[in-house]
Amino acid sequence: MDIMFEEDTRNAIDLMDDEATIWGIHSSPLTFAYENFMYDVVAHTCSQKNMNKQWYNTLAPDLKPFMMSAISKPKLFFTAPLTKYVFNYMMFFTMLVMYSAFVLTSISTKYYVLDIARVFEYYVYFWGAGDFIEELISCFGCLETRGRSHRNYWSRMKRYLYDFWNLVDLLSYALLIAALFVRHFYIDETFTIARRMFALSLLVMYLRFLEVFLIHRKMGPTLIMIKEMLKDLLGFLILAVFVVLGVGIYYHANIWPDHQTIWNGDWTNWRIWTIIYYPYWQLYAELNLESLDGSDQSDCTNITSIWEADPSINRCPQEDWTVQAVAAIYLLFSNLLLVNLVIAMFSYTFERVQENSEKLWRFERYTVINDYDWRIPSPINLIFLPYRFIVRPGICCLKDDNDSKDHLIKKYRQNFQEVTALRILDKL
Repeated sequence: MDIMFEEDTRNAIDLMDDEATIWGIHSSPLTFAYENFMYDVVAHTCSQKNMNKQWYNTLAPDLKPFMMSAISKPKLFFTAPLTKYVFNYMMFFTMLVMYSAFVLTSISTKYYVLDIARVFEYYVYFWGAGDFIEELISCFGCLETRGRSHRNYWSRMKRYLYDFWNLVDLLSYALLIAALFVRHFYIDETFTIARRMFALSLLVMYLRFLEVFLIHRKMGPTLIMIKEMLKDLLGFLILAVFVVLGVGIYYHANIWPDHQTIWNGDWTNWRIWTIIYYPYWQLYAELNLESLDGSDQSDCTNITSIWEADPSINRCPQEDWTVQAVAAIYLLFSNLLLVNLVIAMFSYTFERVQENSEKLWRFERYTVINDYDWRIPSPINLIFLPYRFIVRPGICCLKDDNDSKDHLIKKYRQNFQEVTALRILDKL
């Protein structure tokens, strides 16, 4: 690749997108490298220049001449992945503003009668529907002219789910759909559940918006670092769950012995939350010693019939010196060992990502460019959806390889690649 790039830069760049069938696999070099996580190939200067060409849709890769091309070459400008990327997140930000206004003021029917609230709500629904369709297309690759072309649907779906940001996208859609059904099919006077669902959905949407910075050279590696640290944190939480449960059960069994009503009453009053509560918050240095040593006898009762009949009434704790002893050992273990362990894991991840930040960022950049090569911002895509499925790239929109000029250029690049490979192997 280095030799080809030095000898004939232009053809080496174009060669990265030339599709060929080798060992029964039909793909281009850049796509094959991306699908098989060949970070060095994707991050190579030759690959990056090919990405820039695709990102700007063959227009000038500078801001001023690129913007001027909106007048001189409007078709290339408005179909460029960069233009669609910027416009998509402008629409996304507009949706977030409307969604925030709706959640803050108009969940209850008292305010819903205002026409503007209806506009905000239904714009969010239309935007969500359009964006969800784009994600389904991305998952199965049915409208792509390139990328993942040799993979079956199952392989494409697995690759799609491997991406952290795609999982965040799916979570936001699931929450939005759940909130929609709760609001319109589970109606109560206060709309409390619907409000919580919409607010949680909006929270995830704001986290999704962070993806806009993934294309930025400085902030992109930071987001990659956060994503990798979340993986470390998940591993830590799996260990912590068993430790917290074990310690919590010991606390509860000795402070409130023979407690029969573990699962009685409303789910918010289940005793499992009390079991988890004390050891979990002790991870953050919230000791709650007044409850663990049995000295706090306020707002509680020792009459069994009362706390058994009403789970919302607290049972008074009993004193047990072993609970404090176990708490001391647990605090030593959790605060000095587990917490410092996760800090060490974060430090290792930071150094690893920092060392390969440029490669990782360039790899993620290709993901964005490849997606926006065919993606249309929501909800505008709903207008073009029937046309896109009728005129599918796989049916009639692929370039004709038999075109004489293009065929000769592609054949030259293939010969150029073969000759370079033979020279490297000293066979020519």
